[in-house]
Amino acid sequence: MKKSFLELEKKIGYTFNDKELLKTSLIHRSFGNEHWRYKKINNERLELLGDAVLDLVVTEYLYKNFDNSTEGDLAKMKSMIVSEPVLAKISKELEFGKYLLLSKGEEITGGRERSSILGDVFEAILGAIYLDSNFEISKEVALKHIKHSIDHINENEDILDFKTILQEYSQKEYRVIPTYQVIKEIGPDHQKTFEIIVKIGDKCSETGIGKNKKSAEQSAAKALCKKLGVRLNEAL
Repeated sequence: MKKSFLELEKKIGYTFNDKELLKTSLIHRSFGNEHWRYKKINNERLELLGDAVLDLVVTEYLYKNFDNSTEGDLAKMKSMIVSEPVLAKISKELEFGKYLLLSKGEEITGGRERSSILGDVFEAILGAIYLDSNFEISKEVALKHIKHSIDHINENEDILDFKTILQEYSQKEYRVIPTYQVIKEIGPDHQKTFEIIVKIGDKCSETGIGKNKKSAEQSAAKALCKKLGVRLNEAL
């Protein structure tokens, strides 16, 4: 475990004074179902704290570096940056998944690669860093890993909220709101794939596939945005 912590700290770019904080940030709540000592110990409280720290870090950075953006634009950008896809992608690049403490069931069903878990662990680690040091250091670490996503927000389709983009375009051009409908579900309950169709009235439609309804809706919205030639920078 000590060797693993050294490897992880090197990837994070921060050395913990209190290693227990780092360990706690890696404990998924499912782990306590099989290890009674950890029944009430998991990373959820640290995740809540890290979420608040990250919100402030990103909001401050946007405020200082996007002078010409309105409050609404800044709010949109912030929600994109602190979204699950962005945080999960960073966690995957840093290989946080292999350090997680999960239940056997969560392990078997792909928990180490699950975006929701990886997004949460990024925030939990940031919360642990904040408690172990201070805001300035946690801000430095957060920006080290997330600054590229902020500076290239218009170029990164993975972090754009296509449902919002499509809805704003649809209301402006057609005066209607897009509708979404599940047309197919494939696979067992713990590993379903959804196919969803999005329609703008009777004008146009497209389909998308995802591992949950939310991602399938985003996929469908993205496909329809491209079909309609919606400019992605209109999102900001």
